[in-house]
Amino acid sequence: MPDFTLIHSLSLGEQSITAAVFNRRGDWLALGTTGLGQLVVWEWQSQCFVLKQQGHYDQLMTLTYSPDGQYLATGGSDGKVKLWNTSSGFCFVTFNEHTASVTALQFTHSGKAVISSSLDGTVRAFDTTRYRNFRTFTSPRPAQFSCLAVDPSGDVVCAGSQDSFELFVWSVQTGRLLEILSGHEAPISGVAFGNAGENQLLVSSSWDQTVRVWDIFKSKSQQESVRVHSEALAVAFRPDGNEIAVCDLNCRIQFFDPVSTQQIGIIEAKADLGRFRREDDLVSGKTASKGRAFTTLCYSADGMAILVGGKSKYICVYHTKEHVLLRRFAVSKNWSFTGMTEFLSKRTNTEMGQRGLMDLDEDDSDRQKLSLPGVRSGDMASRHFKPEVTVYSVQFSPTGQSWAACSTEGLMIYSTHTEDLFDPFDLDPSITPASTRALISGPSRDPGRALIMALRLNENKLVAEVMESIPVHDIALISENLPDKYVTLLLNFSALQLENSRHFEFYLNWIKTTLFAHGQKLKSRSTTIMPVLHSLQKALIRKKEDILRITQRNVSNLEYAQSVFKLTLEAGNSASDGKDSDSVDGEMEEDEED
Repeated sequence: MPDFTLIHSLSLGEQSITAAVFNRRGDWLALGTTGLGQLVVWEWQSQCFVLKQQGHYDQLMTLTYSPDGQYLATGGSDGKVKLWNTSSGFCFVTFNEHTASVTALQFTHSGKAVISSSLDGTVRAFDTTRYRNFRTFTSPRPAQFSCLAVDPSGDVVCAGSQDSFELFVWSVQTGRLLEILSGHEAPISGVAFGNAGENQLLVSSSWDQTVRVWDIFKSKSQQESVRVHSEALAVAFRPDGNEIAVCDLNCRIQFFDPVSTQQIGIIEAKADLGRFRREDDLVSGKTASKGRAFTTLCYSADGMAILVGGKSKYICVYHTKEHVLLRRFAVSKNWSFTGMTEFLSKRTNTEMGQRGLMDLDEDDSDRQKLSLPGVRSGDMASRHFKPEVTVYSVQFSPTGQSWAACSTEGLMIYSTHTEDLFDPFDLDPSITPASTRALISGPSRDPGRALIMALRLNENKLVAEVMESIPVHDIALISENLPDKYVTLLLNFSALQLENSRHFEFYLNWIKTTLFAHGQKLKSRSTTIMPVLHSLQKALIRKKEDILRITQRNVSNLEYAQSVFKLTLEAGNSASDGKDSDSVDGEMEEDEED
């Protein structure tokens, strides 16, 4: 047998390493650990980490987007809060202050802090700039917080308790408890802030089959109670504040007016939940799904769609005005999870009953023993189970281009790819790519009309070709004469080009002139164009970080080159000084001999 020599030994902890692979050159080694959710890339020659990423080693429970959509915060049952970059997919900071499961997360309106609630009885505020826990909110009596909301100004935080049935309101600036709101008679399942006209309202849902609307900024005693006739599981305000959505245990999504508290719509979502059964169930999927419902919901940035998920493998998107199902997504096709099948299968039936009810542990003789259904033998403390597929939280991105969900599979981000999507706007038979190109290169050149036709065709390549053919000195004139209904399309496309095009300053000029020309009209309908503005903000912040990174690298390279030049110059000067001294000494010796 050949001899082997130990080159290096690396330990990643007490958990076993489940995967290892070398790169093609053999100098990097990638290691994966399932127990810790850790991925490590190690360069064994220099003995340093190239990449080190670790997710939640326990179940992912909640998530939230930053106001610009650049970052994503997640909380798990391991008590950790992690911040992720949505562009790179990497985690760049982890907060470990919580000692129990994190139940809710929300960024402040400025995006400089993220607030978290936990079952350990604390609500914590984390600084996203200095990466520290700068404020901790507690209740007079120990309570387990199940939900959280931050007002639009970012000055007030409210959390609901699942054991004392109370709402606690704190000031972010001072950390002082402002109010304790009582009225619910069961655990509080959801809470949200919203602007209904001139009033800033707080809405809470509970298992006592009620939804309460509080006006805490005018009078603490002013509240309205709405009966939903079933246990309320989640509540959300529409971004414009004119509608409240509640999902209950009967798998219904009800819509209410926050001012009049009148019901304005309802969606019966029981059929969209799907049917599924566990391996140890002896009933069909229809019967086993009776006690399951959607437990989380979120409005889109423009308020036209609502996203719901819960104890099912499906996530559904509904239209808020038409109350119809737009799309249904299956979050998993992993058959190692329980709850994936809908019907009883004869394949799982054996001579001794259902295979899911049998104990298939290995004994000392390395043989599998079969026991009667429902009978346990051997080590009673051993645990072997299959996780049930569940969606714990869903969230739309403020940019409107993506949404995320945390489930049994982990964190999943769904995005719209519009590059190859033909989605015309106000199309006419006379508007074609050929006629559009004729207006920018033909004898009857009209770049303003060509831009409108390209926006109506809504083909990204054609719009880019038309915009880049327009001279810089004509941008201001064309932007001022652009009709209002095409302004949003132009800004949305420019935001996309900021990330992908090399003509950064050119598209930045388009955005600046368009906002100056149509800023007053855009302000009057700010709620409908917020996704576009968030897309612009996200693209600018990302480009700023890229330019800053390149600048810092160039400065470092210049400083290094300057240092090398100085050292070379000093070495040359010292060498010339040595030669001069040697020649002087030689001349002196010759004079002495003479």
